[in-house]
Amino acid sequence: MALNLLKLCVGVSAVEELQAWIDYRQAERKRAGQEPVQAHTTRMIPKRMDELLDGGSLYWVIKGNVQVRQYLQDIRPFTDANGIKRCDLVLEPRLILTQWQPRRAFQGWRYLKAEDAPIDLADGQAGANALPPELRVELSNLGLL
Repeated sequence: MALNLLKLCVGVSAVEELQAWIDYRQAERKRAGQEPVQAHTTRMIPKRMDELLDGGSLYWVIKGNVQVRQYLQDIRPFTDANGIKRCDLVLEPRLILTQWQPRRAFQGWRYLKAEDAPIDLADGQAGANALPPELRVELSNLGLL
C-alpha cells in the first residue's frame, strides 16, 4: 500500500480556488519558459520518499476537511539561496475529489496511511463538492459538513 502526505491548503477556501491557482502557476511557468510542473515547496524532506513515490498522493485539507488529493510524481530536495534545505513535492496537476474527512489544524505535513485516507469520489459523484463553494464553506463553518 502506498503512503500519502496530508497538508493544510492555507489561503484556499474551495477546491475550485486551488484548481485556479494550479492553472495560473502552470501558465506563469510556461510564459517564463520553465517546465510547467506543479510543485509545492516544503521545508521538511520526507524520510519515507520511496514509499511516497510508490503511488502516494498529497491530500489537501481545505477549511478543516480533506477534500481533494493529487498524485505525487517526484520529490526533489534542494538547498535554497539562504542555505536552508527544502524540497519540491512535484504533483500531478489534476485534482481528485475525495469524501470529506474532518481534520484539525496542524503545522507542516503528516504521513497518511492508505487505510486512513478518505476514499475517492467516482466521476459524476460530487458529494458535498456539488454545492456552490460559498455554501460549502458556510456549512463547514457551522460544522454541518
